[in-house]
Amino acid sequence: MISIVLMLALIAAAVVAPRFFGGRLPTIAGLAVRAGCIVLALFFLVSTSFINVPADKVGVIRKIYGGRTLEVGRVIAADGETGFQARILTPGFHFSPAVTVINAIELLPMVTVPTGFYGRIVTLDGDPLPEGQIMADAWPDAIFQSMLDAEYFMKNHGQKGLQASILKPGRYPLNLDLYQIKIGYAVNGKDQTTNDDEVYDFRGRTVEKSPLDTSITKIPAGFVGVVRSTISEKGKICTETQAATDADGLSAKLVPPGCKGIWSVSLQPGDYYLNKDAYDVIAVDTRVQALEFKGGYTRRYIDLAIDSKGDIVQSPRAVQMPVDPKSSDDAVTTKVEGWEVPQELRAQIQVKPENAPIVVAAVGTLAEIEKRIIIPGIRSIVRNVAGGQITVTEKGPDGTDVTATRPVRVLDLVNQRPALEAEVLRLVEIDARRAGVDVKEIRYGEAAIPPELLVARQREQLAGQLRAAYVQEQVAQEQRQKTEQARATADQQSSLVTAQIAVQVAKQNEERQAANGRAERRFLEEQAAGQQAQTNVLGKDSVLQLNQLKLILDLLGQHPEILKGLPMPSTLVVGSGGLEGPAAMLAQSLGMGGAAKPAAK
Repeated sequence: MISIVLMLALIAAAVVAPRFFGGRLPTIAGLAVRAGCIVLALFFLVSTSFINVPADKVGVIRKIYGGRTLEVGRVIAADGETGFQARILTPGFHFSPAVTVINAIELLPMVTVPTGFYGRIVTLDGDPLPEGQIMADAWPDAIFQSMLDAEYFMKNHGQKGLQASILKPGRYPLNLDLYQIKIGYAVNGKDQTTNDDEVYDFRGRTVEKSPLDTSITKIPAGFVGVVRSTISEKGKICTETQAATDADGLSAKLVPPGCKGIWSVSLQPGDYYLNKDAYDVIAVDTRVQALEFKGGYTRRYIDLAIDSKGDIVQSPRAVQMPVDPKSSDDAVTTKVEGWEVPQELRAQIQVKPENAPIVVAAVGTLAEIEKRIIIPGIRSIVRNVAGGQITVTEKGPDGTDVTATRPVRVLDLVNQRPALEAEVLRLVEIDARRAGVDVKEIRYGEAAIPPELLVARQREQLAGQLRAAYVQEQVAQEQRQKTEQARATADQQSSLVTAQIAVQVAKQNEERQAANGRAERRFLEEQAAGQQAQTNVLGKDSVLQLNQLKLILDLLGQHPEILKGLPMPSTLVVGSGGLEGPAAMLAQSLGMGGAAKPAAK
């Protein structure tokens, strides 16, 4: 403004200066003064006619002179009215005569939206929203960039207030007298530790704290996103449909994507830039979930032990089984044959992706489904099955397999577990299907069977084990004795070998002597036979004499020294030619008989 006053003063001085100095100064001096005033006036004019906008700024114009008054209720001038102008000065050099004289220009920062976040848009001017509409219509993609131009926005019926459209990551030269941009940062425990939000408006860039979160919507793998929309896209045909999980299952009204309500189509895993003021996305876990029913009861035991006498001794004890509320539910208390038996089990369930919108619309989150439908249903069915009938195949009196249906017994919780699991799974699947959930399996855990029912079996097993241990110990003792005997035998091996050899030698001598005896006996038998034959021919007396002579001859053969010094016989013996004569002579020589007697002729 001062520049304009000075410029006008210089122009006035240039006009009147020659006349003011006319009679006193030369004409050339007056011309020089006029020229100087004009040059100075032009300098002040030029200095108010250009502006240089830095690369990270925009120039926001507020017209002061030369325009008509804005309409009542308007904030932004789109047709040259006085006030905040829709047109802005982008980064660079701008020239316009007396631009800074008739306008107030303020340099404001460009809007910068970081990666992973979006900018929430609120416009301070525009057409009013229709009755019942809480948010301005989303801008079509074809004109999105144009709608960021305030002049285009005002002339093409942009709506005032909170916009359904958002700014994705990037830098934007916006007229912050029209657009207010807010970027909300929520504490995530990682890179973002505060909720200091960025606000871009006519004040520039400021920081404030608010619960606003403008981070992108992330649907992780294994999940789907069910969208609950508070707006409908302009021109969208929105017809509600009644959808159901099963013939008699959960049902809910759904709408096509882009309409107000719960969308019939879920968002698949990925990242989405959705305006959280317009869209509430519920992530539904479609992975297999495990439900634990464990703990929350007192488990009793009867321990068996063997005392020093070898008798079985019983001792009771109790253990409190805790429950973890973060990961499991209490064990199901069943009643079988009048006994209360806590039954632990594990169920695996899964929400079908196509049923996720129905589940959310009819019940809520998966946690609500579990709490209000699945868990109560499983507990009820497990109790009913335990107190009902069971079809089993057992051995009959004749040893053949017999299939029969009978009431469930307590020990069936151990012996017939697969049959009970199959029956519970069959019934739970029916209930779960109605809720849009698939039950993959039911697995029984340990049943807290009263120890009084098990002690007889345990005693029998322990007695059998003791019996087997006794038999095994006997076998071990016998084996030890054999080992000791083998060790002693090895130590006396040389003596045993000598004894065995002596036994074998004795046996051989015995066999040899027996053989000699048999040979001698045969010889004597043969000799006796020959002598008998000889006796039969010669007579007994002759044979006797012959044998005697043979013995004498054998003796003389062995001892010839007997014949030395013996006198020769002088007796003549005449006989019949037999042995009588020689025998008599021999006997006479040896002095064994009297005088020889002649034999008869």
